[in-house]
Amino acid sequence: MSNSSRVWFVTGTSSGLGLSLVTEVLVAGERVVATARNPASSKGLVSLQSKYPESQLLVLRLDVTDAPRIKEVFDLAVQHFHRIDVVVNNAGYGVTAEIEATPDKVAREQVETLFWGPVNVTKQVKCMPLSLCGPPFTAICTQALHVFRTVNAPGEGGRVLNISSIGGYSANPTLAYYNAAKFGTCSLYSSSLTFVHSFFISAFSIALEGFTEAFDREMPPAWNIKGIIIEPGAFPTTWRDGDSVPPHPDYPPDAPSVLFRQMTLAYTPIGDLSKAAKAMIKMAGEKNPPARVQLGSDSFGILVHEATKTIKEAEQWQEVAHGTNKDGIDGNKVLEQLRAALR
Repeated sequence: MSNSSRVWFVTGTSSGLGLSLVTEVLVAGERVVATARNPASSKGLVSLQSKYPESQLLVLRLDVTDAPRIKEVFDLAVQHFHRIDVVVNNAGYGVTAEIEATPDKVAREQVETLFWGPVNVTKQVKCMPLSLCGPPFTAICTQALHVFRTVNAPGEGGRVLNISSIGGYSANPTLAYYNAAKFGTCSLYSSSLTFVHSFFISAFSIALEGFTEAFDREMPPAWNIKGIIIEPGAFPTTWRDGDSVPPHPDYPPDAPSVLFRQMTLAYTPIGDLSKAAKAMIKMAGEKNPPARVQLGSDSFGILVHEATKTIKEAEQWQEVAHGTNKDGIDGNKVLEQLRAALR
C-alpha cells in the first residue's frame, strides 16, 4: 500500500456486499473509508480494524439519512487521506410488503435511505448550503462531486458506483417502494413471477438509476467523473432484515404478491460476494466504464429478457407513437436523426 493508491469511500459496510468490498479493496493494497450506522456492532469491521492500520482503513459512523453528518464524514475523510477516488453508495435494506400494506413512514424512510442518501453523497457542491441539497442520497453525490472537482488534481476526477439492483431494471410484487427508489413505478403493474430472481431490491432502483444516468451525462469529459450503475442479482446478504410488514389480509393465496413471497423465501442466492467486490474494483478502474454492470447470471438474464420484451412491445405498438406526430412529420426521418444524436 502506498500514498498513491486509490482512496475509496463506501457506505453500508457493516455486512454483505459493502463489507466484502472493503475487504477486497484492502487486500488489493488500496485505502478505504468504511462507513456504517453502527460500526462497533459489526464484527467484520472490528476484525478488519485489528488487521489494518488507520493509514489504510478509516472507519466512521454514518447514517446516510443524516445530511449534515455526510458532510462531516467527507471532511474527515479528506483530512485523513487528502483525496477520494471512488465513492460507492451501497447503504440500503429491503421491505417486503404489498403497496397498500406498507405504512407511509416505512415507505418514506426506505426512499430516504435508498435514493436521497446516495444523491446527497454524490452531489454536494462547494458553496451550496447543505439544506438545499435534499435528503441523504443526494448529499453523498454532492459531496463526491465537490471532492472530485476541488480536492483531487484537475483531470483526475473520480468514479461513483451506485449499487442498484436488477430490481432497478425489472420490478416485482411486494417491492414497490424499493423499486420506486431504484427503478420507478412499474412495480405497481407487475404481477409476473418471470423475474423472480431479480427480487428484493427493485423498488428504489429507477430513481437511483435515472439519477445516475443524468449525473453521468452532465459531467464535462475533461473532469473525468463517471457514474456506474451496479445491478446485483441474488447474493447471500442480510438485505431483507429491514422493517417487517405483515401481508395484507385481503390478498388471496394465489395473488402475485403472496406467490412471490413464497418464491423468494425458497430461492438460494447464486452470487459470490467476494467475486462481486472484485468485479466492482475492476469497473472502478476502467477508463470508459459501462453505464450498467450486472453481477450474476440471474441479473444478466433478467436484464436481457426485459430489454428484449420492451423493444418487442414498442415495435408492436409503434403505430400509436408515429400516429401522434404533427401532420407532415416523417417518423422514419425522426428516428434516423435520433439514432445519430444518441450515439
